[in-house]
Amino acid sequence: MNKKIIGLCAAVLASATVVAQQEQEKVKVQKLNEVVVSDSRFELKRENSGKTVIKITAEELERSQGKTVAEIINTKSGFSIAGSTSRQGTVLGVFARGGRGRQVLIIIDGVRVSDPSSVGQEYDLRLLTAASIESIEIIKGAASTLYGTNAATAVINITTKKAAKDAISGNFQASVGTNQTAANQNFDVNEFANSARVSGTLDKFTYKVGFSNRYSDGLSAIVTPENEKDDFSNYSTDVNLGYTFSDKFSVNVYGNQTKNSGEYDESFGMLDAPYSFTSDQKRAGLSSTYKYNKGSVVINGAYSEYSSENKSAFPSAYEGKNIVVDVYNKYNFNDTFYTVLGVNYINDETEYAEIQDFSIVDPYANVVYVSDFGLNLNLGARLNNHSEYGSNFVYNFNPSYVIKNTNGYVKLMGSYATSYITPSLNQLFGNFGANPDLDPEEDRTIEGGLEYAANDKLRISALYFNRKEENFVFYGATGYDNAENTIEAKGVEVELDYTPVNALNIGANYTFTEREGDAGIRLPKHKVNAFANYNFSDRTNASLNYTMVGNRSDSDFATFPATNVNLHAYTLLDLYISHTLINNKLTVFANASNLLNEEYTEILGFTTKGANVRLGLNLTL
Repeated sequence: MNKKIIGLCAAVLASATVVAQQEQEKVKVQKLNEVVVSDSRFELKRENSGKTVIKITAEELERSQGKTVAEIINTKSGFSIAGSTSRQGTVLGVFARGGRGRQVLIIIDGVRVSDPSSVGQEYDLRLLTAASIESIEIIKGAASTLYGTNAATAVINITTKKAAKDAISGNFQASVGTNQTAANQNFDVNEFANSARVSGTLDKFTYKVGFSNRYSDGLSAIVTPENEKDDFSNYSTDVNLGYTFSDKFSVNVYGNQTKNSGEYDESFGMLDAPYSFTSDQKRAGLSSTYKYNKGSVVINGAYSEYSSENKSAFPSAYEGKNIVVDVYNKYNFNDTFYTVLGVNYINDETEYAEIQDFSIVDPYANVVYVSDFGLNLNLGARLNNHSEYGSNFVYNFNPSYVIKNTNGYVKLMGSYATSYITPSLNQLFGNFGANPDLDPEEDRTIEGGLEYAANDKLRISALYFNRKEENFVFYGATGYDNAENTIEAKGVEVELDYTPVNALNIGANYTFTEREGDAGIRLPKHKVNAFANYNFSDRTNASLNYTMVGNRSDSDFATFPATNVNLHAYTLLDLYISHTLINNKLTVFANASNLLNEEYTEILGFTTKGANVRLGLNLTL
């Protein structure tokens, strides 16, 4: 435990307490009876949803200033993101419900995002900037009927910040922090983050322009005696323009460019090396809604370009293009039947020996029934039509039953759903081991559980899941192939959210995961997250976050053939404190991570952070 860290946090906490004693008005925490959207595309009360949807609100994101999107999502049940607590720039391994990264679908403002030039066609979470995000909804489990390919273990639905209602408004964030290991607490300032956003509404026209950047240095990518420094930087620019033609019809157009660059080392043999990478994402899109009576027609579309280059002992460069169009009609029959009927189009393209592409056309339908006697049903089906392997049918059946009482409700939930993951362009046509005859990976997920909520103050849920993966794609002796064996992942997720008094909100979640059929590296069997958030006043807030990651295995590539090594469990404790002043326009904050300065291994051979401090401000004009 580092005395400087503890001393600084104690001083900030003491100051916050003094200020809090001078403030009389208490802030009420957000109620638990919230509205969820992602599992139906309609705004439904949580009690009418057959899923335990996780909602990361704007308030929670504000309490996480200085953290990356991967760090924030990593605290949620069912998720384990390897690399999220290592140095910035580490390649992230996203595991949800015992699955792999390409089984998690990322959606930004209604449009799926994925990099067709990457090996697994995944989306790089390092491209996301938390400062530009308004909220995040997470559905766990198979959701391909509503969202298509890759939505096998989870859907992360991100909504970016909207334009201000005033004619002009600005928001500016800046923070600096240390970037040090547990063994070398030098307290040098090696991390910087800034963002600026200007937006407004002029009659029927809205606009938003934003810029952000992150930079970190001071740590080596891998653990070596030399401990040289490998840096990482991220630059992102956003533009969004909207026009409301009438109460019924509105259109938004937007563009984004994000660049990542950094240095890394040789992971085979764990040696310092002067390697570097760059990646560039460019996106342009359109979102349009036409409302009529009890329904609406929505069009979401985007064109994206991705490029990446690695300078190493085996240099590589890739470019990919992606077109996504999703058109659907929503209709509400007297608040009883909620229907979605749509079609989704995807075209992915990249270049290997020659330009290769594939296209997907998926018609789909989803119906939600909300009865007046407690029964809710969520039913859906999708016909996947792929230019390479043909057609594939998926469906979901998700009933729930709500028993209401004077204090709240008890909800019983169940689900049976299928999903699919298309082979990537690299697996079908790439330079190494490509196989154009691959079939899609197919998943089956069964869920069952219950949720109890009382007085908008307490929510407890427990859920059992069982997943089976068929035809999963692996790299064998002759290249990519569909496996003949079945992968099975099963587990339990328990969540608690409790507000004993208006100013205090506490919560915890526990995930047990077991995977059979392959090695399942970097996947902990047990994981616990907990938090306590206290509003000392309407201006001063503090939150304490705890994480325990259980034992898991990792592959040691320094040996041939690679052997599995056990990684020990570890715990992390983070503290966040903020205070608002100058007519609620300026917020200053302090964030202390790994408060107890624990030494641990997240990915075998790679550097992890010790106790670190970040100080920052958020100004709204």
